Amino acid sequence: MATVTFRDETATGRPVTAWEVAGLPERMTVRELIRLRVREEVLRYNARPGERFNGLVRPDDTETELNGHRLREPRRIDWERQADIAERAFLANGFFVLAGDRQVDDLDETVDLTTDPNLVFIKLTPLAGG
Repeated sequence: MATVTFRDETATGRPVTAWEVAGLPERMTVRELIRLRVREEVLRYNARPGERFNGLVRPDDTETELNGHRLREPRRIDWERQADIAERAFLANGFFVLAGDRQVDDLDETVDLTTDPNLVFIKLTPLAGG
């Protein structure tokens, strides 16, 4: 079994957040890893709903803020819907994923978590006026 570290970084490499998930298979596709990451962060939020959700993708009916997304009122978030949004965002270059020292660019690419246990997610922000 493998342990993977999910890390968010800015485009300049500044660490934002990191957390681990243990007990995973040694190999998973990028799609499975994105869905796992989204499921875990939504489950953590749903266990203690608040005004702010800090996750990979923005839930519906929220406002983006510096440190996450503000919900109009605390509510449960559907992880499967968020995972579908995350897959589409990945395909549209809304964020990219580094496994070890290489960028992965295909949802069906398999990542060996015994050699690449660190996944870095870098969200891309559209330029103003562009």
